[in-house]
Amino acid sequence: MVMEIKLGDVVRLNKKHPCGSYEWQVVRLGADIGIKCLKCQRHVLLERSVFERRVRALVSRGE
Repeated sequence: MVMEIKLGDVVRLNKKHPCGSYEWQVVRLGADIGIKCLKCQRHVLLERSVFERRVRALVSRGE
């Protein structure tokens, strides 16, 4: 099943980032998904399949 992801969505991942945050904002879409930590502003690029496995919940929708 393909997740319906849009730019600006905020998602919660299974494991926390070393800074302590679980919440990330989607900043890039395509074959890879770019996400940004909402606490420390770190950018990470994940393959779509890896991203879909790691997402626990959709916190809020983007514009």
